[in-house]
Amino acid sequence: MMRTTVPPVACVGEPRLTAGFAEFGRLDLAAHEEVHGPIGPMEPAQLLRLAEGMQLKGKGGAGFPFARKLRAVLESCERQDLAAVVVVNASEGEPASWKDKVLLTRAPHLILDGAALAAYALDAEEIVIGVADDGVGRDSLMEALAERRMPVSATIVTVPHRFISGEGGALVNGINGLPHIPPGTKKRSSDSGVGGLPTLLSNAETYAQLAVAARLGPYEYAALGTDDEPGTVLLTVTGAAARPAVVECAAGTPLREILDLCEVPDGPGILMGGYHGKWITPEAADRAEISRRGLAAVGGTLGAGIIVPLGVDTCPLGEAAQVVRYLAGESAGQCGPCKMGLPDLARAVDLAVAGSQPADVVRAAAGEVKGRGACSHPDGTARFALSAIEVFADDLRLHSTGDGCGRRVKGVMGLPGAPDSNPQKLTLDWSRCDGHGLCAHVVPDFIRLDGNGYPAFPTTPVPTWLREGALKAVKVCPELALRLAKAE
Repeated sequence: MMRTTVPPVACVGEPRLTAGFAEFGRLDLAAHEEVHGPIGPMEPAQLLRLAEGMQLKGKGGAGFPFARKLRAVLESCERQDLAAVVVVNASEGEPASWKDKVLLTRAPHLILDGAALAAYALDAEEIVIGVADDGVGRDSLMEALAERRMPVSATIVTVPHRFISGEGGALVNGINGLPHIPPGTKKRSSDSGVGGLPTLLSNAETYAQLAVAARLGPYEYAALGTDDEPGTVLLTVTGAAARPAVVECAAGTPLREILDLCEVPDGPGILMGGYHGKWITPEAADRAEISRRGLAAVGGTLGAGIIVPLGVDTCPLGEAAQVVRYLAGESAGQCGPCKMGLPDLARAVDLAVAGSQPADVVRAAAGEVKGRGACSHPDGTARFALSAIEVFADDLRLHSTGDGCGRRVKGVMGLPGAPDSNPQKLTLDWSRCDGHGLCAHVVPDFIRLDGNGYPAFPTTPVPTWLREGALKAVKVCPELALRLAKAE
């Protein structure tokens, strides 16, 4: 199901990116200039000093220093005697994230200001803005472009709303007319990106923050935030929150203040940073502050500013297993760790949650993919899975008995699409099975052979992305021992 409704916006302290929202809702050009004031172009050295002085880091999740990206593109343009391209990644492929959608729909001119600053400093040939095909924010962005003149031509490119489509290399591939998947090899867009030209690629919020700082200057910008992370942060709070919202706050704000604002109930844990992020306990949340350093100190991560709390009656391991299955299905399928390793990891998590194998198997499966992928997807998925079995170790012990933790899987993680209306699971008639093993060859991602050569598979429902394979396994069973039945 496509996402169409942008959540409410809240602010703790002084608003910057969200300034004017209360008065104007969406800021057209006139409202934008009234709220934020004028902005002028900057020469390369001036923009570099600003980015370094404000310690601007990418807001898409990786946190790479913007000044280093800018300098790399400048040097590449000079070395190759080529023009540059500026790319704004507003695709927001992470299903649990809404912050860039909020900027697109309500403050599009801040994004365009930042892109224009970069394009002028680089003497760029073009600005390209990647947005998701869910339609959220595209019309607002088109209206904003129609209201103003950009220093160079600006193009909007639509990106499939998939998790991996938001990866930088995947976005560049899509703009270049290739499949919207990561390139499969380590490649620097600053050397060769859109059209083979040196490309400055950064997240929509990053450009908006640059536009705010260009007006304030690095010293006033640093009046909010911490010494090593000045400024504000945009957060998406969803999950069990009674008041889900996109929240702007200064870096260093206590996490508990954000949770209370969004009326987050007590629960077993909170996911920080999104599907490639890490879980933290409620006790850790009480000590944490909103910053990369503050969250790392309690075992979490800021990532793309995503906070997904669980309710007290929600099974955390069941929710985590759903996400791992989704991430395995989002594989680009072009390298072994993704194509084979992530389904193995999803299966290991399913089996651990079902109580039929120990957590060590999850650790081993995660170890098989870490550091070996063509992009960061395997690493991020492994990090998420390992964090879940560590933070919810007590729940895992309850699941190891086969009885579970007594809590329900409620589907609160923001996964795309409607819940599976017809969950199905495999069953085996042991009186018929002769251990031919054909089923394991047909769907090795879900069925394996045990030490005696008989099929073994999770008792949990078959993931939708493996349903077709499971049905084929049922059909090829020569003894008609395998069945696909409705899960209770």
